[in-house]
Amino acid sequence: MQNFTLKQLRYVEAAGRLGSIASAATELSISQSSITAAIEVLETGLGYDLFIRTPSKGIRPTPQGAESLVLVRRFLQQARNFQSEIQSVAGTARGTLRIACYATAAPAFLPIILRSVTERFPELSITVLEGSLSVIIDYVNEGEADLAFTYDLFRDSKHRFYPLFSAPPYAIVPSDDSIARAGRTTLAELSEKPLVMLDLPGASKYFMDMFHAAGLDPVVAHSTRSSEILRALVAGGFGVALLNIRPLDYRETESGYRIVPISDEIESAPFGIAIADTEGVPRTIKAFIDNCLELSNKGAFAHLIVE
Repeated sequence: MQNFTLKQLRYVEAAGRLGSIASAATELSISQSSITAAIEVLETGLGYDLFIRTPSKGIRPTPQGAESLVLVRRFLQQARNFQSEIQSVAGTARGTLRIACYATAAPAFLPIILRSVTERFPELSITVLEGSLSVIIDYVNEGEADLAFTYDLFRDSKHRFYPLFSAPPYAIVPSDDSIARAGRTTLAELSEKPLVMLDLPGASKYFMDMFHAAGLDPVVAHSTRSSEILRALVAGGFGVALLNIRPLDYRETESGYRIVPISDEIESAPFGIAIADTEGVPRTIKAFIDNCLELSNKGAFAHLIVE
């Protein structure tokens, strides 16, 4: 079987991830013909088609192509780790690290981490992938990301988890609501009001399960996949909502909503880093994780917790 180059594998991976030869060429700053040639080389060497081409609609993997792309991504991740390891032999973390982040939480905590990592490891390049709780775990499983920032509840058992902080759920209510004036609430009180639900895989079930465990059945009046729109709906008086991590730009007197702790005994949701549970952690990834744990020990994330 023909040997494939790293460059060819990167071209094919980009085309599969983006679903478009043109988009892959733009991302990699090369010609579309180079992407097409790499695909043809792999398909010829493997003896089966990787993609189905649809005029004006891009490409999509065949069943065999989808399995092959998972293997390609894992191999490319190993190649990145090797490159980072050999570049870091002198003791300084170098190379590229691909991190996946839960999109709703990322704006609050990620700037803290990236600022610290940039200062401490100036030769380390970070690529950020965002998605829902299920998507970011898929990124790790398929080799698209080296690690994921997620809640412990939503990782796979085959992942190693490094907790950074625990984030109990809190309520978001309109500023003129009686709950805002009281400064604290309960699930029972919240269940009597229209609920604005964060409708993301994993998140909506997590919040509804809290109510159901307390024997409550709230009415979901509105749902959205955006935490920003969720807060805007609450500020507009359309209902109340629940989240776990305090937004970075929260201003009590200007936002139109209030953040209120929940008095019920609810188990906090540990938030941290999930990685594939392999024998050894590459040096660059370990340096990144150690830096995050150091930030946690210094209380860098304390302002994100509502208690």
